[in-house]
Amino acid sequence: MADTKATPKTDAKKDIDAPPALIIEFKTTNGEVWGSITAAAKEFKTGSVGFYANGKVKNPKNGMAYQVGTNIILIGSKP
Repeated sequence: MADTKATPKTDAKKDIDAPPALIIEFKTTNGEVWGSITAAAKEFKTGSVGFYANGKVKNPKNGMAYQVGTNIILIGSKP
């Protein structure tokens, strides 16, 4: 009978040259800036690595706020 235990993956990617944070800027197609958020480096519960950010940006014309959330995952980093 074959062994059904999962074998841990040991070739998960890590980016040693990645910065500790990224600045994400939101602009319209004509260059009008709505705001920016900082995405901090993170190791996710799954074991993947990348960046995570959440925050708000505002429409500069009317002040209405938009909630922003993003995960930026290094492809191949899940163990």
